[in-house]
Amino acid sequence: MGRISPRRQGDLGEFSAIEWLWSQGYSVALPVGHSPDHDLIADDGEALLRVQVKTTTRHRNRRWEVMLCTKGGNRSWNGVTSLFSASRCDRLFVLVADGRRWFIPAAAIPGGTGVALGGPKYAEFEVEPGRPLPFAATP
Repeated sequence: MGRISPRRQGDLGEFSAIEWLWSQGYSVALPVGHSPDHDLIADDGEALLRVQVKTTTRHRNRRWEVMLCTKGGNRSWNGVTSLFSASRCDRLFVLVADGRRWFIPAAAIPGGTGVALGGPKYAEFEVEPGRPLPFAATP
């Protein structure tokens, strides 16, 4: 069995987010249909949070490189890149190849195409590790 497909990797990221959110007492809902801006809705009893889930296996310079932009969705890229914006989600949940996870307020992330995790900048938002991504190269 080789590397997992990007779709499967994304599904595993969503499952990891659901597991962690449940363990923290959130109720979780899945949007009907595809939403380019958020993958899950988390309810803490006081507010609903739109959660975008990302995964990555890209590790360089002791940091995990996470692509936040969307390039054309499931169809061939049409040249339009949708940059990350805190106006479209409330939290970013990230699962990386070795199982490390982050739950970051969207407002803490500057808009752009990506973010590097594993250093001091987002350390306060790292949560308990989960299961590593299968068949992914880890550092």
